[in-house]
Amino acid sequence: MPDWTSPAYTAAEMDRYHAAGWWSQTTLSDAVRRNAQRSPDKVGYRDYLGSTALTWREFDTAADELAGRLAGAGVSPGDRIAVWHRDSAAIHVLFVALERCGAVVVGIGARAGLREVNAILTASQSKLLITDQQHHAGAGGLGIEVLSIEALGAEIGVPGPQLGPDDVFLINSTSGTTGLPKCVVHTQNRWHYFHQLAVANGRLSADDVFLPIIPTPFGFGLWTSHTTPIHLGVTAVLLDRFSAAATCAAIAEHRVTVLCCVSTQLTMMMADPASREYDLSSLRVVFTGGEALPYRPAAEFEELTGATILQFYGSNETGVLSGTTLDDPLERRLRTGGRIVGDMAVRLFDGDAEVTDTGRGQPACRGPATSLGYLGGTDHDKLFTADGWMRMGDICEIDAEGYLSVTGRTSDFILRGGKNISAAQVEDAVMTHPAIAVAAAVAMPDEVFGEKVCVFVELADVELVGNGTLELSDLVEYLLGLGVSKELLPERLVVVDELPRSSGGKIAKGQLREQVSR
Repeated sequence: MPDWTSPAYTAAEMDRYHAAGWWSQTTLSDAVRRNAQRSPDKVGYRDYLGSTALTWREFDTAADELAGRLAGAGVSPGDRIAVWHRDSAAIHVLFVALERCGAVVVGIGARAGLREVNAILTASQSKLLITDQQHHAGAGGLGIEVLSIEALGAEIGVPGPQLGPDDVFLINSTSGTTGLPKCVVHTQNRWHYFHQLAVANGRLSADDVFLPIIPTPFGFGLWTSHTTPIHLGVTAVLLDRFSAAATCAAIAEHRVTVLCCVSTQLTMMMADPASREYDLSSLRVVFTGGEALPYRPAAEFEELTGATILQFYGSNETGVLSGTTLDDPLERRLRTGGRIVGDMAVRLFDGDAEVTDTGRGQPACRGPATSLGYLGGTDHDKLFTADGWMRMGDICEIDAEGYLSVTGRTSDFILRGGKNISAAQVEDAVMTHPAIAVAAAVAMPDEVFGEKVCVFVELADVELVGNGTLELSDLVEYLLGLGVSKELLPERLVVVDELPRSSGGKIAKGQLREQVSR
């Protein structure tokens, strides 16, 4: 179809990725059938707070039955079917059933608002919206046929042919912090490559028990709750909605070995007393990313649980550029995004000028992990360089040993008196304070300097501050005592009960900027 056109990779590159074994000839649907044959009675997906626990045989049977009902409802190969559904075993059965129908999933985050949902439906030209009961009532005015899985008719059609591993199987949205989302186009194989890398870096096996707590339709959530659990044939425990206490309880009850979360969720867990009340010793590996990882709570989490935290650096669009491994030392694992992945070519740019030899700039990549870009080529002139390399929105440094560190976002600098101040560096400094659980630094308008540094924080432990809150003067004094550069000192401090989150689970800095501007 015309809107799949992308400069992401050529036919020759695709052939090379297959020849190298980076891409597979089989699909997720094939892997489900294999799991049903090899481990029919093993639980594949379990809803932690619900009653559903599907063995791989039951999962395969349910996907076949649902594919027939979808075909009976008119779902045909090439159709785009939007899914607005809470995280549960049912959504993974639905994804595989749609794959068996040859249809493309349009994934919408469970926490998305109607404005965002409408924008995705319009951009993707979806034929049908499938919801759970929680979202069904709110979807009535969207101008599209809306069905729940339970409401699909009993008529059974002939589904398929199913999608192939290089076909487009998913359109999801960016989980960015500002503005309306763009639609990102995915093949299964670009996530299969990421899956293989994760297995190697974390030494994963079918004996692991996964707990992915990132929303399913987004990139990080997709490979940790759908791609890797299915390809490995593990048991995955799913939470309807993240909370620190529920996460800790699920780890303890099901002896979870692999936790997958964004950095903010990890810091929230360490800030919650539940992390000390439950036995988390079963954890072996924690995959995290999506945002800068504060060193102090991460190191404390490793000490508390005995688990090893692994970071990846990449995005929904680019996949993975770098990653840490179990063999990397603590400082490298917690203070960098890991070594550049050898199979992914990475270059650094300063504007349009390549500056790889300086070790600092905006990274761009080309390789087997990248998506096809944005649906319809929207903003491809911004996403891709002139010669087809996909850009990240960050400023990074790559050292002599190939380790990558993010120093800030191209759009996440605070311009104070002509000086660029990295919001990420401010947040990392502020997060060293033992009373602070989560921090977000944004620009605050100022008549003299243009912008100043404003920091929003969630407190971890009010007992660590004198009057139940944290004063700006106390925070500044603490940071000066650590020798933090004065340019990184906050000039306004706002203590909140909970920072706003985007539908992808990241801190919604756009809302904070609007608040501080007012």
